[in-house]
Amino acid sequence: MKDAVFYRLRDQLDQYSIGFPETDSGVEIDILKRLFTKEEAEMFLHLSMLLETPDQIAERLKMDKEKVSTMLERMADKGLVFRKRKGGTVKYGAIPFVVGIYEFQLKDMTPELAGMMEKYMEEGFGKEVSKEIVPMRTIPVHKAIEVKWNIAPYDSAREILKSQRLIAVTKCICRVQKGLIGEGCNKPLEVCFMFGSHAEYYLERAMAREITIDEALNILDKCEEEALVVQPFNAQNPGGMCNCCGDCCGILRSLKRFPKPALHTSSNFYAVVDTAECTGCETCLERCQMEAITVSEDGVAGINIDRCIGCGLCVSGCPAGAIELHPKPDKEHYEPPKTGRETIMKMAHIRGKSLIPLAYLKENKKT
Repeated sequence: MKDAVFYRLRDQLDQYSIGFPETDSGVEIDILKRLFTKEEAEMFLHLSMLLETPDQIAERLKMDKEKVSTMLERMADKGLVFRKRKGGTVKYGAIPFVVGIYEFQLKDMTPELAGMMEKYMEEGFGKEVSKEIVPMRTIPVHKAIEVKWNIAPYDSAREILKSQRLIAVTKCICRVQKGLIGEGCNKPLEVCFMFGSHAEYYLERAMAREITIDEALNILDKCEEEALVVQPFNAQNPGGMCNCCGDCCGILRSLKRFPKPALHTSSNFYAVVDTAECTGCETCLERCQMEAITVSEDGVAGINIDRCIGCGLCVSGCPAGAIELHPKPDKEHYEPPKTGRETIMKMAHIRGKSLIPLAYLKENKKT
Protein backbone atom coordinates (compact mmCIF):
# COMPACT_ATOMS: atom_id res chain seq x y z
CA MET A 1 0.00 0.00 0.00
CA LYS A 2 1.39 3.38 -1.10
CA ASP A 3 0.42 5.18 2.12
CA ALA A 4 1.06 2.28 4.53
CA VAL A 5 3.29 4.44 6.74
CA PHE A 6 0.31 6.60 7.75
CA TYR A 7 -1.72 3.55 8.77
CA ARG A 8 1.19 2.33 10.88
CA LEU A 9 1.45 5.82 12.35
CA ARG A 10 -2.26 5.74 13.25
CA ASP A 11 -1.78 2.40 14.99
CA GLN A 12 1.15 3.73 16.98
CA LEU A 13 -0.75 6.86 18.04
CA ASP A 14 -3.63 4.64 19.09
CA GLN A 15 -1.41 3.29 21.86
CA TYR A 16 -1.17 6.64 23.61
CA SER A 17 -3.57 8.48 25.93
CA ILE A 18 -7.20 7.97 24.86
CA GLY A 19 -6.05 6.56 21.55
CA PHE A 20 -6.36 7.45 17.90
CA PRO A 21 -8.89 4.89 16.65
CA GLU A 22 -9.82 4.07 13.10
CA THR A 23 -12.96 5.70 11.64
CA ASP A 24 -15.30 4.58 8.86
CA SER A 25 -14.47 7.64 6.78
CA GLY A 26 -10.71 7.43 7.24
CA VAL A 27 -10.51 11.08 8.27
CA GLU A 28 -7.76 10.24 10.77
CA ILE A 29 -5.51 9.24 7.85
CA ASP A 30 -6.32 12.49 6.07
CA ILE A 31 -5.28 14.38 9.21
CA LEU A 32 -1.98 12.53 9.43
CA LYS A 33 -1.23 13.20 5.74
CA ARG A 34 -2.01 16.85 6.33
CA LEU A 35 0.38 17.07 9.31
CA PHE A 36 3.23 14.69 8.46
CA THR A 37 5.38 14.06 5.43
CA LYS A 38 6.10 10.38 4.79
CA GLU A 39 9.64 10.89 6.04
CA GLU A 40 8.38 12.50 9.26
CA ALA A 41 5.82 9.72 9.76
CA GLU A 42 8.57 7.13 9.39
CA MET A 43 10.72 8.96 11.93
CA PHE A 44 7.84 9.13 14.44
CA LEU A 45 7.46 5.34 14.17
CA HIS A 46 10.97 4.94 15.54
CA LEU A 47 10.43 7.20 18.55
CA SER A 48 9.10 6.35 21.98
CA MET A 49 7.83 8.62 24.73
CA LEU A 50 11.26 8.31 26.30
CA LEU A 51 13.10 11.54 25.49
CA GLU A 52 16.33 11.05 23.54
CA THR A 53 18.98 13.23 21.96
CA PRO A 54 19.30 13.34 18.15
CA ASP A 55 22.65 11.57 18.46
CA GLN A 56 21.08 8.68 20.37
CA ILE A 57 18.29 8.36 17.81
CA ALA A 58 20.66 8.61 14.87
CA GLU A 59 22.90 5.92 16.34
CA ARG A 60 19.93 3.57 16.76
CA LEU A 61 18.71 4.18 13.22
CA LYS A 62 22.18 4.17 11.64
CA MET A 63 21.40 7.57 10.10
CA ASP A 64 23.32 10.79 9.64
CA LYS A 65 23.23 12.73 12.91
CA GLU A 66 22.79 16.13 11.27
CA LYS A 67 19.90 14.88 9.13
CA VAL A 68 18.15 13.39 12.16
CA SER A 69 18.67 16.56 14.21
CA THR A 70 17.28 18.75 11.43
CA MET A 71 14.22 16.54 10.96
CA LEU A 72 13.41 16.33 14.66
CA GLU A 73 13.74 20.09 15.07
CA ARG A 74 11.38 20.62 12.13
CA MET A 75 8.90 18.13 13.59
CA ALA A 76 9.04 19.87 16.98
CA ASP A 77 8.36 23.20 15.30
CA LYS A 78 5.34 21.61 13.59
CA GLY A 79 4.00 20.26 16.90
CA LEU A 80 4.55 16.61 15.93
CA VAL A 81 7.01 15.66 18.69
CA PHE A 82 7.83 17.07 22.11
CA ARG A 83 11.10 18.92 22.57
CA LYS A 84 12.85 19.58 25.88
CA ARG A 85 15.93 21.75 26.28
CA LYS A 86 18.09 21.56 29.38
CA GLY A 87 21.39 23.33 29.49
CA GLY A 88 23.05 22.67 26.17
CA THR A 89 21.14 19.43 25.55
CA VAL A 90 17.96 19.03 23.53
CA LYS A 91 15.85 15.87 23.58
CA TYR A 92 12.82 14.73 21.60
CA GLY A 93 10.06 12.19 22.11
CA ALA A 94 6.79 10.88 20.71
CA ILE A 95 3.53 12.44 21.92
CA PRO A 96 -0.14 11.34 21.88
CA PHE A 97 -2.64 12.83 19.49
CA VAL A 98 -4.58 14.10 22.55
CA VAL A 99 -3.17 15.58 24.75
CA GLY A 100 -0.34 16.45 22.36
CA ILE A 101 -0.38 16.82 18.57
CA TYR A 102 -3.88 18.32 18.44
CA GLU A 103 -3.12 20.96 21.05
CA PHE A 104 0.26 21.73 19.47
CA GLN A 105 -1.43 22.80 16.20
CA LEU A 106 -2.48 26.10 17.76
CA LYS A 107 -0.30 28.22 15.44
CA ASP A 108 -1.07 26.18 12.33
CA MET A 109 -4.79 25.49 12.71
CA THR A 110 -6.60 26.45 9.49
CA PRO A 111 -10.28 26.20 8.54
CA GLU A 112 -9.46 23.10 6.46
CA LEU A 113 -7.63 21.36 9.30
CA ALA A 114 -10.25 22.52 11.82
CA GLY A 115 -12.96 20.88 9.70
CA MET A 116 -11.02 17.62 9.55
CA MET A 117 -10.45 17.71 13.30
CA GLU A 118 -14.14 18.31 13.92
CA LYS A 119 -15.09 15.35 11.77
CA TYR A 120 -12.65 13.21 13.71
CA MET A 121 -14.02 14.49 17.03
CA GLU A 122 -17.46 13.30 15.97
CA GLU A 123 -16.38 9.92 14.56
CA GLY A 124 -13.42 8.75 16.58
CA PHE A 125 -12.47 10.90 19.54
CA GLY A 126 -13.25 9.58 23.01
CA LYS A 127 -14.44 6.12 21.93
CA GLU A 128 -12.30 4.50 24.60
CA VAL A 129 -12.57 6.90 27.54
CA SER A 130 -11.77 4.70 30.51
CA LYS A 131 -13.76 4.52 33.71
CA GLU A 132 -10.53 4.01 35.67
CA ILE A 133 -8.26 6.83 34.46
CA VAL A 134 -8.63 9.77 32.09
CA PRO A 135 -6.11 12.26 30.63
CA MET A 136 -7.75 15.31 32.21
CA ARG A 137 -9.53 15.54 35.56
CA THR A 138 -12.12 17.97 36.87
CA ILE A 139 -11.40 19.96 40.02
CA PRO A 140 -13.70 22.45 41.77
CA VAL A 141 -13.69 26.17 41.09
CA HIS A 142 -12.32 28.20 44.01
CA LYS A 143 -15.53 29.81 45.30
CA ALA A 144 -17.27 26.44 45.46
CA ILE A 145 -14.93 25.01 48.09
CA GLU A 146 -16.01 25.20 51.73
CA VAL A 147 -13.26 25.97 54.24
CA LYS A 148 -14.55 23.11 56.35
CA TRP A 149 -13.36 20.57 53.77
CA ASN A 150 -9.77 19.37 53.86
CA ILE A 151 -8.72 19.87 50.23
CA ALA A 152 -5.63 18.18 48.81
CA PRO A 153 -3.32 20.52 46.81
CA TYR A 154 -4.05 18.56 43.61
CA ASP A 155 -7.76 19.38 44.03
CA SER A 156 -7.13 23.14 44.22
CA ALA A 157 -6.43 25.08 41.03
CA ARG A 158 -4.95 27.95 43.02
CA GLU A 159 -2.52 25.67 44.85
CA ILE A 160 -1.49 24.06 41.57
CA LEU A 161 -0.71 27.50 40.14
CA LYS A 162 1.17 28.62 43.25
CA SER A 163 3.46 25.59 43.10
CA GLN A 164 4.77 26.31 39.58
CA ARG A 165 8.23 27.70 38.75
CA LEU A 166 7.09 28.83 35.27
CA ILE A 167 3.57 29.60 34.02
CA ALA A 168 2.53 30.42 30.47
CA VAL A 169 -0.98 31.13 29.24
CA THR A 170 -2.17 30.16 25.78
CA LYS A 171 -5.35 30.18 23.74
CA CYS A 172 -7.79 27.28 24.06
CA ILE A 173 -7.16 25.11 20.98
CA CYS A 174 -10.70 23.73 21.13
CA ARG A 175 -12.28 27.20 20.95
CA VAL A 176 -9.86 28.25 18.22
CA GLN A 177 -10.69 25.14 16.20
CA LYS A 178 -14.47 25.50 16.64
CA GLY A 179 -14.26 29.20 15.78
CA LEU A 180 -12.57 28.43 12.46
CA ILE A 181 -15.56 26.34 11.37
CA GLY A 182 -18.09 28.95 12.52
CA GLU A 183 -19.17 27.09 15.66
CA GLY A 184 -17.24 29.02 18.30
CA CYS A 185 -18.68 30.27 21.58
CA ASN A 186 -18.37 33.61 23.36
CA LYS A 187 -16.09 32.33 26.13
CA PRO A 188 -12.60 33.90 26.52
CA LEU A 189 -9.80 32.33 24.48
CA GLU A 190 -6.59 32.91 26.45
CA VAL A 191 -7.35 30.63 29.39
CA CYS A 192 -5.14 27.53 29.21
CA PHE A 193 -2.09 27.29 31.47
CA MET A 194 1.17 25.48 30.71
CA PHE A 195 3.78 24.70 33.35
CA GLY A 196 7.49 23.89 33.47
CA SER A 197 8.95 22.22 30.36
CA HIS A 198 5.55 22.35 28.66
CA ALA A 199 5.48 26.12 29.18
CA GLU A 200 9.01 26.37 27.79
CA TYR A 201 7.95 24.49 24.65
CA TYR A 202 4.94 26.76 24.12
CA LEU A 203 7.03 29.87 24.69
CA GLU A 204 9.73 28.68 22.27
CA ARG A 205 7.10 28.23 19.57
CA ALA A 206 5.49 31.61 20.33
CA MET A 207 2.19 29.91 21.20
CA ALA A 208 1.92 31.42 24.69
CA ARG A 209 3.09 34.24 26.90
CA GLU A 210 4.76 33.99 30.28
CA ILE A 211 2.70 35.30 33.21
CA THR A 212 3.10 35.76 36.95
CA ILE A 213 1.19 33.81 39.58
CA ASP A 214 -0.97 36.89 40.28
CA GLU A 215 -1.86 37.18 36.59
CA ALA A 216 -2.70 33.47 36.52
CA LEU A 217 -4.96 33.77 39.56
CA ASN A 218 -6.78 36.72 37.97
CA ILE A 219 -7.36 34.68 34.80
CA LEU A 220 -8.63 31.81 36.94
CA ASP A 221 -11.14 34.11 38.66
CA LYS A 222 -12.36 35.36 35.27
CA CYS A 223 -12.80 31.79 34.08
CA GLU A 224 -14.95 31.03 37.11
CA GLU A 225 -17.16 34.02 36.33
CA GLU A 226 -17.48 32.73 32.76
CA ALA A 227 -18.55 29.26 33.99
CA LEU A 228 -15.53 27.37 32.67
CA VAL A 229 -14.64 23.94 34.06
CA VAL A 230 -11.13 23.65 35.54
CA GLN A 231 -9.34 20.62 34.08
CA PRO A 232 -5.67 19.99 34.87
CA PHE A 233 -3.83 17.06 33.34
CA ASN A 234 -4.50 14.00 35.46
CA ALA A 235 -1.40 14.10 37.65
CA GLN A 236 -0.43 15.60 40.99
CA ASN A 237 2.20 17.67 39.20
CA PRO A 238 0.41 18.46 35.91
CA GLY A 239 2.11 19.91 32.85
CA GLY A 240 -0.90 22.09 32.17
CA MET A 241 -4.39 23.11 33.23
CA CYS A 242 -7.31 24.07 30.99
CA ASN A 243 -10.51 26.03 31.58
CA CYS A 244 -13.15 24.38 29.44
CA CYS A 245 -16.66 24.87 28.11
CA GLY A 246 -19.10 22.14 27.16
CA ASP A 247 -19.63 23.58 23.68
CA CYS A 248 -16.04 23.38 22.38
CA CYS A 249 -13.89 21.19 24.66
CA GLY A 250 -13.30 17.77 23.12
CA ILE A 251 -13.07 16.11 26.55
CA LEU A 252 -16.32 17.61 27.87
CA ARG A 253 -18.16 17.05 24.58
CA SER A 254 -17.13 13.40 24.76
CA LEU A 255 -18.24 13.12 28.38
CA LYS A 256 -21.65 14.62 27.63
CA ARG A 257 -22.40 11.76 25.24
CA PHE A 258 -22.26 9.23 28.08
CA PRO A 259 -25.41 8.62 30.12
CA LYS A 260 -23.29 8.72 33.29
CA PRO A 261 -20.39 11.17 32.80
CA ALA A 262 -19.51 10.92 36.50
CA LEU A 263 -18.25 7.38 35.87
CA HIS A 264 -15.69 8.69 33.38
CA THR A 265 -14.23 11.50 35.47
CA SER A 266 -11.83 11.62 38.39
CA SER A 267 -13.51 14.26 40.53
CA ASN A 268 -13.62 14.01 44.32
CA PHE A 269 -16.79 16.11 44.74
CA TYR A 270 -20.48 16.23 43.87
CA ALA A 271 -23.11 18.94 44.17
CA VAL A 272 -26.05 18.89 46.59
CA VAL A 273 -29.09 21.22 46.54
CA ASP A 274 -30.73 22.59 49.69
CA THR A 275 -34.31 22.43 48.40
CA ALA A 276 -35.56 24.74 51.15
CA GLU A 277 -33.23 27.51 49.96
CA CYS A 278 -33.60 27.05 46.17
CA THR A 279 -35.55 29.86 44.48
CA GLY A 280 -35.77 28.20 41.06
CA CYS A 281 -33.88 31.04 39.33
CA GLU A 282 -32.28 28.53 36.90
CA THR A 283 -28.85 30.19 37.01
CA CYS A 284 -27.37 26.77 37.71
CA LEU A 285 -28.91 25.43 34.49
CA GLU A 286 -26.96 27.97 32.47
CA ARG A 287 -23.67 27.30 34.28
CA CYS A 288 -23.73 23.49 34.27
CA GLN A 289 -21.66 22.09 31.37
CA MET A 290 -22.89 18.50 31.79
CA GLU A 291 -26.68 19.02 31.66
CA ALA A 292 -26.78 17.50 35.14
CA ILE A 293 -29.42 19.88 36.56
CA THR A 294 -33.15 20.13 36.06
CA VAL A 295 -35.73 22.40 37.69
CA SER A 296 -39.04 20.83 38.73
CA GLU A 297 -42.50 22.28 38.17
CA ASP A 298 -42.32 23.43 41.80
CA GLY A 299 -39.30 25.56 40.91
CA VAL A 300 -36.68 23.50 42.73
CA ALA A 301 -33.37 22.44 41.22
CA GLY A 302 -32.37 18.79 41.24
CA ILE A 303 -28.99 17.28 40.40
CA ASN A 304 -28.44 14.04 38.54
CA ILE A 305 -25.44 12.64 40.43
CA ASP A 306 -24.62 10.35 37.51
CA ARG A 307 -24.00 13.42 35.36
CA CYS A 308 -22.38 15.70 37.96
CA ILE A 309 -18.60 15.97 37.52
CA GLY A 310 -18.03 18.06 40.65
CA CYS A 311 -16.82 21.26 38.97
CA GLY A 312 -18.71 23.53 41.40
CA LEU A 313 -19.88 26.06 38.80
CA CYS A 314 -23.47 25.69 40.00
CA VAL A 315 -22.30 26.42 43.56
CA SER A 316 -20.29 29.56 42.79
CA GLY A 317 -23.08 30.97 40.62
CA CYS A 318 -26.08 30.31 42.88
CA PRO A 319 -27.40 33.69 44.13
CA ALA A 320 -29.38 32.01 46.92
CA GLY A 321 -26.45 29.92 48.17
CA ALA A 322 -28.66 26.85 47.85
CA ILE A 323 -26.03 24.47 46.41
CA GLU A 324 -22.95 22.99 48.07
CA LEU A 325 -20.13 20.73 46.96
CA HIS A 326 -19.66 17.66 49.12
CA PRO A 327 -16.58 15.43 49.07
CA LYS A 328 -17.13 11.88 47.95
CA PRO A 329 -16.71 9.15 50.60
CA ASP A 330 -13.16 8.15 51.46
CA LYS A 331 -13.57 4.85 49.62
CA GLU A 332 -14.29 6.79 46.42
CA HIS A 333 -11.55 9.38 46.92
CA TYR A 334 -9.32 9.63 43.86
CA GLU A 335 -5.62 10.36 44.18
CA PRO A 336 -4.11 11.16 40.79
CA PRO A 337 -0.79 9.67 39.67
CA LYS A 338 2.22 11.69 40.76
CA THR A 339 3.49 12.36 37.22
CA GLY A 340 2.10 12.63 33.71
CA ARG A 341 4.28 9.73 32.59
CA GLU A 342 2.67 7.49 35.23
CA THR A 343 -0.78 8.55 34.01
CA ILE A 344 0.04 7.68 30.41
CA MET A 345 1.47 4.31 31.43
CA LYS A 346 -1.65 3.46 33.43
CA MET A 347 -3.92 4.47 30.56
CA ALA A 348 -1.96 2.27 28.16
CA HIS A 349 -2.12 -0.67 30.59
CA ILE A 350 -5.90 -0.33 31.03
CA ARG A 351 -6.43 -0.11 27.26
CA GLY A 352 -4.19 -3.12 26.68
CA LYS A 353 -1.65 -1.12 24.70
CA SER A 354 2.15 -0.95 24.67
CA LEU A 355 3.85 2.43 24.87
CA ILE A 356 6.95 1.21 23.05
CA PRO A 357 6.74 0.96 19.24
CA LEU A 358 7.66 -2.41 17.72
CA ALA A 359 10.29 -0.68 15.58
CA TYR A 360 11.87 0.78 18.72
CA LEU A 361 11.95 -2.63 20.42
CA LYS A 362 13.65 -4.21 17.41
CA GLU A 363 16.25 -1.47 17.33
CA ASN A 364 17.06 -1.90 21.02
CA LYS A 365 16.88 -5.68 21.43
CA LYS A 366 20.67 -5.96 21.62
CA THR A 367 21.13 -3.10 24.11
